[in-house]
Amino acid sequence: MFDGIILGVIGGSGQLGCAIIQGLISAEALPAEQILVSNRSGDRGDLPDAVRLVSDIDEMVAACNVILLSVPPANATALRLQADGKLVLSVMAGVTLVQMAEIAGHDRVIRAMSSPAAAGRLAYSPYMLGAGAQDDGAVAEDLFSAIGQTDALSEEAQLDVFTAITGPVPGFVALFADTMVEFAQEQGVDAEVAERAVRQLFLAAGHEMGAGGPSPAEQVQWMIDYAGTTAAGLEAMKAAGIERVVREGLTAAVEKTRRIANDT
Repeated sequence: MFDGIILGVIGGSGQLGCAIIQGLISAEALPAEQILVSNRSGDRGDLPDAVRLVSDIDEMVAACNVILLSVPPANATALRLQADGKLVLSVMAGVTLVQMAEIAGHDRVIRAMSSPAAAGRLAYSPYMLGAGAQDDGAVAEDLFSAIGQTDALSEEAQLDVFTAITGPVPGFVALFADTMVEFAQEQGVDAEVAERAVRQLFLAAGHEMGAGGPSPAEQVQWMIDYAGTTAAGLEAMKAAGIERVVREGLTAAVEKTRRIANDT
C-alpha cells in the first residue's frame, strides 16, 4: 500500500506506537522491513522481529521519509528533529499542530489520535492536516484506515474531543461494564459468571453498533418505546442524570487533553 515509504516511529516500543506498527503489518499495509523504531534502551517489547531498532533519533529520521511521533506528551516539549521537510505525523495527546511544527522544524505535519485498538485494526484515528501537509491527506488516509477507521477533520480542537472519547480503549466503556458486574454480584451472581456475561454483552453490543444500522440514539428510543424491562432501566438512568454525568466526565478528559503536554 505504501510504495517507497520508510516509516520511522519515535516511541514505537510504547503501547500506542507498538499497536499501530502491529496493525500496519497485520493489514499488510507496510512490511516490517520498512519500519524503523527509535529506541535507546534496545528493549523490543512486543515489536515484530523484522522491525529495526535504531538507538539514535537523528540516524532514524535520516533513513526514513515519513516519521510518526508516539512519545508521552510531556516529553514532546524537548523533542526536536532534523526532518528536512519530511512528513511528520503525531498521535501524541494534546500536542498541537503549532507545537508539532516546532518539533519538526517545518509545517509539513499531521496531527492525529488513535488507540491501542490499532493492533487489532479496530482503532478510530481522526486526523488534521497541517498547513504544509495539504497534499499528504492520502498518506494519512491509507495509514489510519489500515488500522481501523479514520476521518479528516476541519477543526483541530475536535482532536481533543476524540482523544477523550475514542482514545481510551476500553476506558469509559469498561467503567460502565464494571458497574454492571458489581450490580450482578450484589444480586448474588458469582463474580466469574457476572464478568463473563457482561463481557459477552459488550462484545455483542459493539459488534451490532459497529456494523451500522440504527444510530445509538435510535436504539435507545426503540427500547424505551418498547416499554419493557430495559425501558424501565433506561428511564431510571435518565432520571438520575446519566447524560450529565457522562458529559462531565468527557469534559474533564478534554480539558486534561488540552493541558497534558505541559503537565509534568
